[in-house]
Formats: sequence, C-alpha cells, structure tokens
Amino acid sequence: MKSSVIIIYNPAARTAARAKIDAARSFLGSRGYAVEVLCTGKSGDAETLAREAARQEPQLIVAAGGDGTINEVMNGMIFSGIPLGIFPLGTTNVLAREIYPRRDRNTVLESIISGRSRSVALGRITCLTGDTLQSRYFCLMAGVGFDGQTVRDVNLHLKKHAGPGAYVLSGLRTLLSYAPGEISLTIDGKPVRGYAAIIGNISRYGGDFKITPDARIDEPSFYVCVFQGRKRTDLLRYVFMLPFGRHIRARDVLYLRAEEITIAGSSPVQIDGDYLGTTPATITVVKDAIRLIC
Repeated sequence: MKSSVIIIYNPAARTAARAKIDAARSFLGSRGYAVEVLCTGKSGDAETLAREAARQEPQLIVAAGGDGTINEVMNGMIFSGIPLGIFPLGTTNVLAREIYPRRDRNTVLESIISGRSRSVALGRITCLTGDTLQSRYFCLMAGVGFDGQTVRDVNLHLKKHAGPGAYVLSGLRTLLSYAPGEISLTIDGKPVRGYAAIIGNISRYGGDFKITPDARIDEPSFYVCVFQGRKRTDLLRYVFMLPFGRHIRARDVLYLRAEEITIAGSSPVQIDGDYLGTTPATITVVKDAIRLIC
C-alpha cells in the first residue's frame, strides 16, 4: 500500500501555478507516494482542509502557498503529530527561507520526503478581532504597532502583483501619518513600555532581514524587540539599522528573551504577515505544537 501525501494548495498565492503543483504531484508519485491535492478557495479554507486531512492520518501533509497559507494549515494541524512539509509559493516565503538553505523546487521536494520531522514550538496569541477575543497560533512572528498597521493597510490586489513592494508602499503611507500610541508590555513579569514590538519565533522577518536573530522555531521561547522611539525619524533610524543587525544594540530598543507576554493599549496586530486584530493581547509559547520537516 502506498504512503499517502495530502497537498493543501493555495492557487491565489503570488507565485502559484498549477504546473508547479502538477510537477510536485509527479515528483512525489515517482517516489512511490499516493498524492491528493486539495485547493483552497477563500481565506480560512486551508485551516479547515488541514483539520479534515489530519483526520485521515496521512504520512505527510504539505502546505503549498505563502506564509499565510502555512499559518492556516498549522492552525488546522495543531497536536496532530502528522509531519508538515513546506512547498513555498508566496510573496516572501519567510519560513522556507528559514528552514531550506536552497529553495529550488526539486531540492525542496527532496527535503520534504527525505528530511526528518521535528517537534517545534509555536506562539499562541489571544487578542481582539473586532469586539471578539480570538486565539490563534503563529509560527513566524507577531507584530504590534507600526508593523501591524502596515500589514492591516496593505493593498491585497497590489500584493498579489507586486509582492513585497506592496508592504513597502503601505509602510511609506503609514509613516506619513505615523502617530503611535504607547503600549505597555509585561514580558515574563517585567513591565516594559514602547511604541511598537516584534515578537519573533524565528530569526527572519519580511524575507532575509533578521529582527530577532536569536529566535529558533525549535526552541520554546521568543525573542522580543520593543521599539521605544515614537518619532518618524526614530522609525527611519531603525529601518536603516536593520540590515546590519544594529537595531538590537540601539539605546531605545529593548531585546529580550521571553515565554509569556501581555500587551495593554489599543494597537493593531499582525501574525505571520496577516492582520489579526488589536491589543490588548496575551502571547505564550506552545511547546511541541506541531511536527515540521526542516
């Protein structure tokens, strides 16, 4: 009996093409796998499909799309024990950049079937979505303040065609009206104040930038950058420091390891590159949440 693989595919991902999925199906089939492809049609479908797929207990589930699709699939597979492989098709593919040294199609597929799966930690965040408290898991990062507002206001049509440029444009527009409110954080019991924060579960952010360079997905902790400057010039200074890793040594940036974070105030929040809601929020590490091939 052939081992089964279920691919959950987002055809709306920026670099998605049915030919790539057909090639992946053919590759896996040539290695003796029975492959089923499930397509998403709208936001939330990947999570539902992943939850249903996990009940079938396949040998492997593959998320084919961008980081948003991966986030949904992970939320549907929590504690299932089924290994998850990543076939990147999105805008920035941050998780794929973190776990695959090389990202050409056949090398990634070879890694999926020959690599070992490891239990990894995810973040769990509870915050306001509208007037309702909502809890979700994230694998990359949570961004609060300027970061959350930029993601909230990104033009989704432009994102599909321009990729990362859509985030850059949204960031510039946000900067023009930048007037952040102060946020109050409690990080493992320590009170901290600032105007924006990035809570990293991995080292990379927005591609190959490393806002939280010490964060590792297989370690049950976050690294947190709290930005305490409130002026536009402060934000620009952080941006210019970022490519060189100098931001974590800036006098008005706190860089801390953490396992539990609470955030007061009312600031926009994004997780894994998608807008989620607003603070207040509680963020905790969830150990051994999922098995990831990496």
